[in-house]
Parts: sequence; structure tokens; C-alpha cells
Amino acid sequence: MDDVYRRLVRPIAIALGGQPWLPKLNTQIVGIDRLLQKATRGKVSLVNLAGLQGVMLSVRGAKSGIERTTPLLCVPHEGGWLVAGSNWGAPKPPAWVANLSAAAERGETASVQFHGVRHVVTPLEQTGADKARVWRVMVQTWPNYDKYAERTGREIRVFFLDPS
Repeated sequence: MDDVYRRLVRPIAIALGGQPWLPKLNTQIVGIDRLLQKATRGKVSLVNLAGLQGVMLSVRGAKSGIERTTPLLCVPHEGGWLVAGSNWGAPKPPAWVANLSAAAERGETASVQFHGVRHVVTPLEQTGADKARVWRVMVQTWPNYDKYAERTGREIRVFFLDPS
């Protein structure tokens, strides 16, 4: 049944996710997702309901030092998770990108909650050929990443969250 659900719901989620007006609803979508995940102890998210995989990323703020947590679409890959700072193709990247980048530069870890289980991760930004390779993997899961890259004038940064 789970596979049937994904096959039916995922195309609808991809169609909605590619709409140019979606970035305007970012705050509301993230807020609803946080509430849903809190109520289910991280076992259900909007991304999961869409037949996809998601994590709750927690990382210390680059300037404030305060831990920030945000729900993200992810692509499980090679024992970790790939995440893209696409922000639905909005002109500005999401705040978590700067925070995760600063953590990587300082050699700090972050954490993710995946299917209700918390994992400490090392953020590794993907660049050059590595980014091109994992981008292809990510687009297989969420084709809208290519739309977002076309829509925005900035480079979309990609991170591998390594739990080892």
C-alpha cells in the first residue's frame, strides 16, 4: 500500500512543488511541518505525506550561536543524506545554508532527525564534479531542483550530511 500511495501522491507533490508562487508560502509550509513533526515526534512530515523523504536539520546559527531547526526534503544517499539550499528557486538561499556552511568551516557537527531517530552528522558541501554527480541523484528524487536552478540567479548549494 505504501508504494501505491507514493506512486499516486508523489507526482502531485512534484507538480505543486514546481509552481513559481510556492516560495511565497515558505513560512507557512515550514511552520505547519514543524507542528506536524512535533506532534508525531518526528515520525510524520509534509514531505513524508508527499511520498518523499525528509529530515529535521538542527545546526547552530552562524552569528547567534543558537541552534536552529528546520524541516528539509532530503535524498538518502550512501548512508547519509543530501540536502539542497534551493528555497524553491527563490532569489535568496534559506538561512540554514549559511549556518550549515559555517559549521562545516568550523569543523562542527549538526544533527538530523530522520524517521524519529536523531543522528549527529558532519556537513560536507558538494562542489565541482561531486556536486554534479549528486545533483543527478537528487533530481531523480525531486525533478524540481532543475526548475529551481533555472528560476534563480544564484548557485544552489548542496550538502552531504555524513553520519559517520
